[in-house]
Amino acid sequence: MIPGPHARPTLPEVAVAAVDVVRLRLPLAHPFVTASGVERAKEALLVRAVGPDGDEGWGECPALAAPTYTAEWVDGAEAVLRRFLVPAAVAGRPSGLVGHPMAAAAVEAAVLHLRLAVAGTTLPAWAGAVRDRVPCGVAVGIAGSIDELVAEVAGHVATGYRRVKLKVCPGWDVEPVRAVRTTWPELSLAVDANGAYRRSDLDGALGGLDRCRLAEIEQPLPADDLLGLAQVTAALETPVCLDESITSAATLETALALAAGDRVNLKPARVGGVQEALRIHDLARERGVPLWVGGMLETGVGKAVNVALAALPGVTEPGDLPASNRWFAADVTEPWEVAPDGTMAVRPLGVVRLPGSLPG
Repeated sequence: MIPGPHARPTLPEVAVAAVDVVRLRLPLAHPFVTASGVERAKEALLVRAVGPDGDEGWGECPALAAPTYTAEWVDGAEAVLRRFLVPAAVAGRPSGLVGHPMAAAAVEAAVLHLRLAVAGTTLPAWAGAVRDRVPCGVAVGIAGSIDELVAEVAGHVATGYRRVKLKVCPGWDVEPVRAVRTTWPELSLAVDANGAYRRSDLDGALGGLDRCRLAEIEQPLPADDLLGLAQVTAALETPVCLDESITSAATLETALALAAGDRVNLKPARVGGVQEALRIHDLARERGVPLWVGGMLETGVGKAVNVALAALPGVTEPGDLPASNRWFAADVTEPWEVAPDGTMAVRPLGVVRLPGSLPG
């Protein structure tokens, strides 16, 4: 059975006086190329919930610019927020929506941060954080050449990141990964395929990657091919990490029953928000499944949620928690920074600073 969340303090109910949807376009410091496409700017979609006494909370919907990674995308998410989720939050009733987890996660986080502010506590404290710094990894996109890839990885190694994850896809896999592994024999190195391979690749690229002494191969097959993932997990010596396949605690339980993976990348917004992320964390901890926290090019608003959850006791691996300047010249919060030892401080969200005025 799927356990309920471990006991966490009850927060006061707060009437939501207003909810704002804020959209910003933030150019990325560098284009980010994956098997799903290319991101050159972040269309940041933020939600602010305001209480009757002026307290406020913030959340972020990290849906990408096009529905190439998941079915959600930023224009659709904004429409769902404005038409359905925001009116429901102001009215204090369930939205009744099916799907749209990232949009729903933004409202949930905003209201949760509002309730935490009224209660005089923080997300890390309420959720049960057990560390004040978390180890950080970084994801590296598909490069223009192997030389460019090695140069980029060198910069991240110099920064102190505890783990480097390379994006791979058919045609960009064994050779570039082997080049990085040869350059840094002891580096904690992982790869992420974003579901780009098929079962037939076991004898080809996936088998080649299995010989690169990797920490894990993330989501080698499409999200819904759990039987194929079970086959790959059994065949490879390298641990298989599930990302897109895990949409809830229920799907994690199914994957575990099928032995369809060895570990989990938990992206809080992608699974519908903090509450479902906590259920996944609790289940993984109960079953002894290695787990880490990933991200989706979030601003500092979404990063606050990711870092808080990365400090929980069931998180066992460095997360994809890059510094703010990995993506943005200027973040909307106090910058999140990686120390020379490859860790990031666990702290509350803090003040959100937006250019211009808030839309209604």
